Amino acid sequence: MVARLHAWLSEREPQMLSSLQDMLRIPSLEDTAAPNAPFGLENRRALDLALGWAKDAGMTTKDLDGFIGYGDFGQGKNLVAIFGHLDVVPVGGGWKHEPFGAEIDNGYLYSRGAVDDKGPTVAAFFAACAVKECFPELNSRVRIAFGCNEESGFACIHKYAEEEEAPTYGFAPDAGWPLYHAEKGIASLTVSKELIQGEMALLDLKGGQRPNIVIDHCTGSVRVAPTARKEIEEKLADSWDKNLNFHWEGDVLHFEAFGKAAHGAWPHGGDSAAVRAMRFLMEIAPVSMKTKYTTLFETTHNAGMGLGILGADDITELTSNVGVIWCEGGKLMQQYSVRYPVTWQGSRVENACRKFLAELKDGYELAVFNDSKPLYFPLDHPLVGTIIDVYEAETGERLKAGVMGGGTYARAVPNTVAIGTGWDGDGEAHQTDERLKVDHLYKMARIYAHLIYKLCSLD
Repeated sequence: MVARLHAWLSEREPQMLSSLQDMLRIPSLEDTAAPNAPFGLENRRALDLALGWAKDAGMTTKDLDGFIGYGDFGQGKNLVAIFGHLDVVPVGGGWKHEPFGAEIDNGYLYSRGAVDDKGPTVAAFFAACAVKECFPELNSRVRIAFGCNEESGFACIHKYAEEEEAPTYGFAPDAGWPLYHAEKGIASLTVSKELIQGEMALLDLKGGQRPNIVIDHCTGSVRVAPTARKEIEEKLADSWDKNLNFHWEGDVLHFEAFGKAAHGAWPHGGDSAAVRAMRFLMEIAPVSMKTKYTTLFETTHNAGMGLGILGADDITELTSNVGVIWCEGGKLMQQYSVRYPVTWQGSRVENACRKFLAELKDGYELAVFNDSKPLYFPLDHPLVGTIIDVYEAETGERLKAGVMGGGTYARAVPNTVAIGTGWDGDGEAHQTDERLKVDHLYKMARIYAHLIYKLCSLD
């Protein structure tokens, strides 16, 4: 069985690579909605390409108004479903390769979406095709879905969950190996604060593109009173940060900070330019303003201490990423992506944050709170065990199921978990020069095909 699947895939490796490159060259960033294209025309183009592949492969296809689409084949009461996504996060600066060029360099394919999630989605599509062609007699249905809004709202998968059948067994190829049986809760918090006034008045502060990305560029300005100019200039003379520059325009001090992007679920894996900028403000603040800027800096703590939400359970701990900051209407706005422990409820985070900010007595307010509940599968669940067994059979490694801070489609669809997408050497999701080893594309497809076959064989 495994040999048949592997042989079928091996013969089609050039086609798999070419198809992935075609998909990667589409800059499928969320954009202005258009008819039948709720997330922009480029996402529509990516979905059309994928559905065209499915139709050409002999699958029955369905388009859910441009939100998400899928290809189906097989027969039987059970449904095995794979949920991939075609949308990507913004690119940012600092790339050495064209972000949508799909260039191959020294055995690696470079592009936004190579790892998250176009590469795994294309591998899963070819895996499904292998099962379809090699074992047409399987008494199970298989579905491969292509979402268009995973990175910026999950509207696509929510529409699917509302309108379509839940799978008997499902997986999203968008995590780590062998699978994640638990995903932290994800809360989106927007905190507002009146712009700081006084001898060093905050005029502007902005940075970030999405709450689930560590900010890699941040700019701002403060107005300095004559009574504080000398003290601040003395502190500026001792400034040590090589990734931050500043200049004066009259009594206004402008500054610009640079960092390194990373996935917002692991803020410690990046280098936040916003944190750098707020630390700078705290360090140069005159004595009269020190407390206010220290409090502001502490709100960026990546364990949530400065928001009053620090905590953990027996499985994992809370993380907090300030992903977007801006000023409007005389207020500083900070949007956070908070990943909280799997045994918590979102109300615990919300209530703790509101209470803490109220006690600061400095105008901080929790303006917006949205929540996506945690996901948890017991380790003895048949879906969990089958994935671990297949991964061991394919690689010789028996790994334990993990817990992740990232959020995948699995949390929105019943009977679904997130599984692995790459190995050492592949680039990190949401970072510059995202890359996937070409051989790993083929290796993923072999594992996915084996897994689909095994899940189709379960009662």
